[in-house]
Amino acid sequence: MSKSLASAPDRVELDDLLEEVGHFGPFQLWQCTLLLLPVIFTAFSNLCYVFTAGDLHYRCHIPACENASTTALYTPDWLRDAVPFHGKPELPAKCDRYHVIPASEDFVCDAARFNQSAIERCSEFVYADPTERTIVNDFNLTCEENLWKVTLVGTVHSIGQFVSLAMSGIISDRFGRRWTLLLCVGVGAVLAIIRSFAASYGAFIALEFVEAMFGSTSYTTAFILSLELVEPRLRVIVKSVILVAYALAEAVLGLLAMTFRDWRTLSIVLFVPGVLSIPLLYTTVESVRWLLTKDRQSDVVNILQRVAKANGRPPLPNSTLEEFYLQQRAKLDAEQAADGGKRKTFLQLVGETCQHRRLLLRIANCAFCWFTNAMVYYGLTLNSVTLAGDKYSNFIFITLAEIPPSLAINFILNRFGRRKTQCGSLLLSGLFCLLALTALKDITWLNVSLFLMSKMAISLSFSTLYIYTAEIFPTNLRQSFISFCSMVGRFGSMLAPQMPLLQTLWAPLPMVLFGSVAVLSGILILEFPETTGVTLPNTLEEAIELHSRRQRSADGAEKGSYSSPG
Repeated sequence: MSKSLASAPDRVELDDLLEEVGHFGPFQLWQCTLLLLPVIFTAFSNLCYVFTAGDLHYRCHIPACENASTTALYTPDWLRDAVPFHGKPELPAKCDRYHVIPASEDFVCDAARFNQSAIERCSEFVYADPTERTIVNDFNLTCEENLWKVTLVGTVHSIGQFVSLAMSGIISDRFGRRWTLLLCVGVGAVLAIIRSFAASYGAFIALEFVEAMFGSTSYTTAFILSLELVEPRLRVIVKSVILVAYALAEAVLGLLAMTFRDWRTLSIVLFVPGVLSIPLLYTTVESVRWLLTKDRQSDVVNILQRVAKANGRPPLPNSTLEEFYLQQRAKLDAEQAADGGKRKTFLQLVGETCQHRRLLLRIANCAFCWFTNAMVYYGLTLNSVTLAGDKYSNFIFITLAEIPPSLAINFILNRFGRRKTQCGSLLLSGLFCLLALTALKDITWLNVSLFLMSKMAISLSFSTLYIYTAEIFPTNLRQSFISFCSMVGRFGSMLAPQMPLLQTLWAPLPMVLFGSVAVLSGILILEFPETTGVTLPNTLEEAIELHSRRQRSADGAEKGSYSSPG
């Protein structure tokens, strides 16, 4: 028996029992390793549409100058005489060509063969990479008039994620975290595989929405289950490992998309492992804290004893487990008694919040910050495939840029505090986006570097935001306000896929939007109170007074155990 339990037999906490069964033994290692699988599948689900619904490079087929479009070269020597060129770097127009002047001899193509003052549309195309297939050429979504259908895929996916926020909460509270995880991973993977056989755009977009409802929800559940059987001081390390695993999974997605250029094959390769992983995930254990809220004592005891046995530790004494259970039972009874009379309702608490201008402004500011982070984070990731150079390599580099902030976040937060980190990361991300609009954009490696630095900064900002948001709101409304801000953030991820449409209005518009909004949000963050080393507020009054409170908290371990952008 450890010293902590021996010295305080009248107060047994779950973390004390976890210390008894092993800090981080083989059982926790196996559990955490398995729960990285849903993290990986969530990364695939969240960004798969970048390649399945990615736009392609193509141009009009010129029947008078070339044979079948499937064997024609994308940029033959005579192409500038046959089609207009646009953009920088200049690319052939996708759906326009010059009028062909009839001639007695076919396949002789020079400037005299085309009337460059007369432009006509075409319906047959030559693709830069004939092996690459997305829904653009599968469902004939070519030309500007169909661009909205292509960009809609990402927005519909984000709407599915928005719906999943409420759905996953209801399911997990009713049936438990573990069964929610199995349901979401299994159903999400099956739906993604079915989507790969979609025969029409309508079927594809419907399956995209439903798959996002399930495939995007497993991250948070896996995150919670990973942390619950790990003692507090190791949770920061586990959190960083999860963040790194998510970024590596995104990079693996880019590598697989580079290898499997057909979107249907890519989908099968990405999501069949999700179905195969169900037997492995079935061996994980249920959330102990959820079981305690459901008064399932025997299940809690079985799990703790199972952990002890796997870690080579002696079984927990029955007297200790009985004392722990009695304390939890008393706690539940006290909460139920409070719910029956003295505790204020959620609506009453919200009503009180509306009476405090400072807190209302903080909520609005926080919601705007979530919107900004989601829009810039996903916008940069999606726009990476439009940079000069190989789109697959650019995507991989942009996703790997998330790893350094994931590893350094705890050091940075402890060194500079929440407010300076949040403000600085947003300002830097916005500045790098705006610099990408200058003459530097013409230097390919500099342009890509600015993208990478901006993505690193917004990744740091997003990870900080999860922690910061949890520290500036009172305990009894913390989860509700975090959910509200996160839901507002989803509107940013819904807007991000529409950037190609904004580019048709003005090419620099997306980066102008990313940069200006990030800078504005970074400045507004200065209105937030600094929460490093400050006791977490339990009441509305304490939350309002955070600006003037600087006392150290003994509960500092609670900080830093929150989720990430996935």
